[in-house]
Amino acid sequence: MNDACSSLLRKIVRNVEKMECRLEGDDGHVVTLTNGKLLTLGRVPATGVTDKRCARQQVELVADFSKKCVGVKQLGINPTTVGLQTLQRLQTVEAKDGCTIYLVNGRYPFRVRFVDVGNLERHDSSSHPESGQTDLAQPVALTPLKRTMRDYFLPPHESQLKRCAVDQNDGSKAGGEKRKAEASVEGGAMSDTWETHGKLMVFTSHGIRGSSMIAGFDIDGTIVTTKSGKVFPVSADDWRILYPEIPHKLMQLLTDGYKVVFFTNQMGISRGKLQPEVFKAKVEAIIETLHLPVQVLVATGRDAYRKPLLGMWEYLCDKANDGISVDTTKSIYVGDAAGRPANWAPGKKKKDFSCSDRLFSLNAGLPFHTPEEFFLGWKPATFNLPEFDPRTLDGEHTLISPSTCRLVSDDQEVIVAVGFPASGKSRFFKDHLVPNGYAYINRDTLGSWQKCVSACIDFLHKDRSVVIDNTNLEPESRGRYVECAQKANVPCRCFLFTASFEHCKHNNRFREMTETEHVPVNNMVMNSSRSKYVAPSLTEGFIEIVRVGFVPRFTDPHLATLYRQFSEG
Repeated sequence: MNDACSSLLRKIVRNVEKMECRLEGDDGHVVTLTNGKLLTLGRVPATGVTDKRCARQQVELVADFSKKCVGVKQLGINPTTVGLQTLQRLQTVEAKDGCTIYLVNGRYPFRVRFVDVGNLERHDSSSHPESGQTDLAQPVALTPLKRTMRDYFLPPHESQLKRCAVDQNDGSKAGGEKRKAEASVEGGAMSDTWETHGKLMVFTSHGIRGSSMIAGFDIDGTIVTTKSGKVFPVSADDWRILYPEIPHKLMQLLTDGYKVVFFTNQMGISRGKLQPEVFKAKVEAIIETLHLPVQVLVATGRDAYRKPLLGMWEYLCDKANDGISVDTTKSIYVGDAAGRPANWAPGKKKKDFSCSDRLFSLNAGLPFHTPEEFFLGWKPATFNLPEFDPRTLDGEHTLISPSTCRLVSDDQEVIVAVGFPASGKSRFFKDHLVPNGYAYINRDTLGSWQKCVSACIDFLHKDRSVVIDNTNLEPESRGRYVECAQKANVPCRCFLFTASFEHCKHNNRFREMTETEHVPVNNMVMNSSRSKYVAPSLTEGFIEIVRVGFVPRFTDPHLATLYRQFSEG
């Protein structure tokens, strides 16, 4: 028995002596490990890595030739990834033969290879029969290792899980992770498809599956940026992946059971500035580069699908998630339109163009991250939310003040409205004054202020009380009707509609989506009204200024829900 054990031990020793362990990088760098000897690796010439996010002493490595595995211990601050597992600082795992070690942030892959030098020597000897010896001066022939991004970022069941396995001294856990990753794509969509539903386009890639956990992302400025460096792409192929860490991070989400979904606003399609087929080709090229199953929802118009409104999110949850309910507490959303001010980070001089991505998350109740926070691990940046928050509105506010004033007068009078577009003037007057006999005058109907003044004079001559439903933001426009009242010897009151400018913008956006009788007020007109506004005063000839608040009330719960969503970023 002792002789047999000794013989087996000598055989094992001989096999170990004939073995070599190599870490082989895509760029040709090869690092050789000695059996049982500790080696520290990182941002050093041996790896060719110059990225400062990689520490000089990023990992400790120890090869065990008998088990054909390498112990990997992370030393650096930024994460090392072994196979599908991202390590924490000072965490140790074992990488088996064939596994890939990504030195930092999912980058700089090195594949673990155990090579039987003895077999290679016998192969080389047979190629030199005349000498019967190995030409040690000749390089050892290796299988070519130059791989494209496709090899590293195929869905786990196609590439990553075949190429590596992580052993944490818990084989069942490793097997479970593999089965979990395979399940993330198995049984999903059979082919890539595009669908169009009004002003919503939906791309579903091969292998996509529904999940209770959604990882949502914006596209431009979050997944890709322009190759040209310009804010907007100059051609259909003017894009590149924003950060090298993105493909691996997305793959990890899929492995963890998330469904990856991109949500993007592309109103240029409705405006005729962007051809749908051109944008479809861009989406397909991005997905092809990532080589991951992704669903993409594209809002092409200015309706409820457009972020920050939740049309796309609701479509996903109701109709495009295989009937699986979404858990918002376990889902996330990542986008670059986050309301960050100028100089929010060193080298980031420009402020975010909007806050629509962050507001989309708030509307949906999703945890939010910027691309830098999610992909690079940056600390959260400062940000500014809009002045108006529709979630805080309720129907309990006082409609008019002071409380002592009379809404309707028994005597003939002129009432002049003052307020921004969409401040609630028309609805208020039609609900409360017109039913009580007041003549209603509106410039949108008559076409000019001159016709409004003439109509006011005519109604006063007929002993009718009159209400002027115009914005009347300046003293000059209000003064015309005060003069009409004074000439007719009747009192004139001002009804000041107190909804803020931002609130009125929200109202305008809401009625644009839900009402057909109103002509939409464009942004230029809205902004112009803000610059014209001068607060009314009793010195202008009014006997009273009545303040009218905006109190939302809805009989349709769907409209109430829509109204309380942020609608502009």
